[in-house]
Amino acid sequence: MPGKTLVEKVLSHASGREVRAGDITIARVDLAYVQDGTGPLTFRQMEKMGLVKAANPARSIVFIDHSSPPPRKELASDHVYLRDFATKTGMVLSDVGEGVCHQVAFEKYVRPGEVAIGADSHTVMGGAMGAFATGMGSTDVAVALALGKTWLRVPESWRFEVTGSFAHGVYAKDLILRVIGDIKTDVATYMAMEWGGPAISKMPMTERMVLSNMAIEAGGKCGPQPSDEETRRYLREHGREADWREVRPDEDARYERTSAYDVGPLEPMVARPPQEDNVVPVTDPSVKGLRIHQVYLGSCTNARYEDIRVFCDYMRGEAVAKGTRLIVTPASKESYVRAMKEGLFGVLLDAGATINSPGCGACPGVHLGIPGDGENVLSTTNRNYVGRMGNPLAFTYLASPATAAATAMYGVITDPREV
Repeated sequence: MPGKTLVEKVLSHASGREVRAGDITIARVDLAYVQDGTGPLTFRQMEKMGLVKAANPARSIVFIDHSSPPPRKELASDHVYLRDFATKTGMVLSDVGEGVCHQVAFEKYVRPGEVAIGADSHTVMGGAMGAFATGMGSTDVAVALALGKTWLRVPESWRFEVTGSFAHGVYAKDLILRVIGDIKTDVATYMAMEWGGPAISKMPMTERMVLSNMAIEAGGKCGPQPSDEETRRYLREHGREADWREVRPDEDARYERTSAYDVGPLEPMVARPPQEDNVVPVTDPSVKGLRIHQVYLGSCTNARYEDIRVFCDYMRGEAVAKGTRLIVTPASKESYVRAMKEGLFGVLLDAGATINSPGCGACPGVHLGIPGDGENVLSTTNRNYVGRMGNPLAFTYLASPATAAATAMYGVITDPREV
């Protein structure tokens, strides 16, 4: 028998039996969570099924992050319902101001080698921890919360072997945009996009998280990566070193597909509207010099402390271009506090930024930065389909924090290598 991929290893352990790609299995769920956009539906399904309980309350999390603080009374009432349900079932509540569910889950709850599911597609970010992490529908998550298990088909794996070293001004966001541009938004549907190779081994955890986060933008079921010494370092930094264990694919694992990428020649990339696979280098005439009305540094993809620091490394002593707005929404309270304590907020405020409380903000188009008709937004988020940021008559371009900073300075899409 050939060796196992990362997901085959994790799901075999969670299923209590050997499973392979294509198998249907019932697996133990180690972590399950909802957010305020999907949580009300999930909990109402639990009520309809007569399953108002949590199999593992300490590992069942209710996040209030998408409409945080709430901009309308209907959403505020949903928050009341979520808080009451969490109290009734003993689930953990992550309330307004704590941050985006995927980021906070990664900091505090996701563990290597475990199964994490959430009622939100970007749950896949947990794959960077060496977990099988995936988003599911509200009813599936309702059952998982109540019973502590789920059924699924073990996905085939697509191996991405990454070599080389990033040039100055080029980051993991540019790599994942390049990959999505190459394979398009549906070719990896229901596949595990497994990342490995020397460049991944050298990559800090916060950059690895970007690759796993956007697996769903290529249709992926999950985006697993090995749990190694960098994983251990990250967990130690967050007071969770005891949660660490090594998780690697077998050397003779069988993959459905493999792709190789050398990041050495990689350029900063930009995803043009109307979808995430409409990707070109920042030097392409269709984007370079394009007027940008709003720069948004936010989301679970690229608004950690490290992203804010990269942004500020470019912006220090500079100002946002006249006619361009800069909105910053840190991904978590941890990122917010660290950036504040280390003086990064001063850099941002001096430059002319508006800083929001931690949460999703403008990314899902609920509030805190919805663009106007005909405006162009350069965003560090993960999606740019029509209406994603709350206005179908606006246009969203996706890029890294470095490209966002260069763009904020000049008011047009700018190559960060030229700044």
